Amino acid sequence: MQKIRVLIVDDSAIVRKIFSEELSRFLDIEVVGTAPDPFVARDKIVRLKPDVITLDIEMPKMDGLTFLKKLMKHYPMPVIIVSSLTPKGGKLTLEAMDIGAVEVVGKPGGSYTVGDMSAQLAEKIRAASKVRIVRKGSSEESASANPKPMGALSKTSNKIIAIGASTGGTEALKTVLTIMAPNSPGILVVQHMPAKFTTAFAERLNGLCQITVKEAQNDDFVSPGTALIAPGNYHMLLRRSGARYYVAVKDGPMVHHQRPAVDILFKSTAKYAGPNSIGVILTGMGADGAEGLLEMKRSGAKTIAQDEKSCVVFGMPKEAIKLGAVDTVVPLNQITEEIIRMV
Repeated sequence: MQKIRVLIVDDSAIVRKIFSEELSRFLDIEVVGTAPDPFVARDKIVRLKPDVITLDIEMPKMDGLTFLKKLMKHYPMPVIIVSSLTPKGGKLTLEAMDIGAVEVVGKPGGSYTVGDMSAQLAEKIRAASKVRIVRKGSSEESASANPKPMGALSKTSNKIIAIGASTGGTEALKTVLTIMAPNSPGILVVQHMPAKFTTAFAERLNGLCQITVKEAQNDDFVSPGTALIAPGNYHMLLRRSGARYYVAVKDGPMVHHQRPAVDILFKSTAKYAGPNSIGVILTGMGADGAEGLLEMKRSGAKTIAQDEKSCVVFGMPKEAIKLGAVDTVVPLNQITEEIIRMV
């Protein structure tokens, strides 16, 4: 078995030690080196040729964002951002995703234990190792540019749109949501992200979209023209009271090593919205969402998967397609149009 070679870049000796020890427990991952700053990292990248880098975003000498820009320009490779669970960390992480980072993991602290972190970090390393890195500004990236925003729908309904994504999902969701019409049906989103980061992610999307985007809170109603983002480290479920839909935000065991989990959202949507819903599964590693999307389809919902070519990682959509859970497979830049057609 060929191991995934990882370089850990972090100014904290404790973090470097914890990450090295935890990752050594996984047979398919090998830590080939560590670096306390980007200058040491630069030499080790050339010498050790890692498959994946974990990169602390706040470091002395050269901050992680500056290093990431240089890396993506001269030596593009899969990078996982390691960030503190703070509002500042969330905003810096989103900047890093724009530059080219493919995943994010929070540093352990509070209720987020080392055990939680190590399982998620291993999953994210596996996902990152499968990513096709496209240089920023390349012709391939330009080909997937966003289409123009859509105007208001001629009529609206109380349908529910449920969307799940993981690796590469922050950019994919931006593509899908920024062109949603202002009076589109209510949207529920699970993006695999740690706590705190989803707040900054929702705020960023809200500033870009015609619809309102917010991090979900318990008992929020699902309303036309609004997208609710599941908060990191909490599951989000659809519920119904009479004719009105609302969400429950709750703790619970991880599903597919994830909290929030796409399967939790999709299965609750199948139960409470059934044929009144549309399920969408986007780029991501693993199988989260496949079973839930199948339940949605069996309940009468319409279902969509992102195609392989436009995925950063064709894992979650592939598993859903294999299960027979998908009605339509389309490129990323056609997904919003397909949702509106189904509505």
